[in-house]
Amino acid sequence: KQEALERLGADAFVISKDADEMKAAMSTMDGIINTVSANIPMAPLLGLLKPNGKMIMVGLPEKSMEIPPFALVAMNKTLAGSCIGGMRDTQEMLDLAAKHDVTADIEVIGAEYVNTAMERLAKADVRYRFVIDIGNTLDKAAAASE
Repeated sequence: KQEALERLGADAFVISKDADEMKAAMSTMDGIINTVSANIPMAPLLGLLKPNGKMIMVGLPEKSMEIPPFALVAMNKTLAGSCIGGMRDTQEMLDLAAKHDVTADIEVIGAEYVNTAMERLAKADVRYRFVIDIGNTLDKAAAASE
């Protein structure tokens, strides 16, 4: 919580497993980007949205989600999904992030580290994302073969 508020620039922080915090946050959010790939209850998250709020799913749970229709219809809320966009979408996102000084905490790895990274992901031992540096991996491989 402290890291989110002080270092990462969050305006607020809610622990979804804390019933009191969830209740206090009901109908306070314009939007939610849901990056969770686990199967979690959706109704409580939809309850956090203001009328006309939007939740965008980018995580991919293994099982189908249960979406209570009333949670969407009653307050005109939107649930949508988004995949990684093409070059234009990616550039637009990077430009917006640069304009608003939005950064990400990442751990850059080479392709040779992918299997270890997958093991670490399974143990939740990464903060917050791995980025595979393909360019330098290919450059190293090319230099080694010369």
